Amino acid sequence: MRVLALLAVFALLLGCQTTSTVQRDYNPGHSFMDYQTWDWADPAVEFRPQGDPRIASDITANRIREAVSGQLDARGLRPVLEGSDADLLVRAYLINEQKQDVVTITHGGSFGAYWGRGWAGGPAYSESRSVDYQEVTLQIDMVHPETGELLWRGSDSELMRQRPMSPNERNQQIQQLVTRILGTFPPG
Repeated sequence: MRVLALLAVFALLLGCQTTSTVQRDYNPGHSFMDYQTWDWADPAVEFRPQGDPRIASDITANRIREAVSGQLDARGLRPVLEGSDADLLVRAYLINEQKQDVVTITHGGSFGAYWGRGWAGGPAYSESRSVDYQEVTLQIDMVHPETGELLWRGSDSELMRQRPMSPNERNQQIQQLVTRILGTFPPG
């Protein structure tokens, strides 16, 4: 019975993994249609917490930079030419957080006359368990290059997978996150 309950908790968490949590916010006073060029802020990619070896690496930072560059290019924004000023500065954050959720499972109960026949499965009882998990959030900020004012922010989260991922799977995961985050950029 406990194995069944743990399987249900695991299935619930897997269901959360595919649920998109894209959040976007921007300054509506700015016309994003006027922006044509962009450049990376310094640093281009930050990891939180700093030094977390599960996510922080030059390989991961390069994947993020390539995915963001591709999506911005697809939206008509070009990297600034050397010696010119960019219209936007872009910074990405990869944030790893320990999260906790409480899952309640109800066992037993009975089906009454509604189903045509009575079947008594015994009294119902509920069992609650605390479940710890890791969540990774990718956040992309676009700031004004002269004032540092945040103009646009988008983020999306996924559960950190427990099984090892291949380099191709990691690349695909970052590509999908960036595509979802920048899906409606620039705002109309």
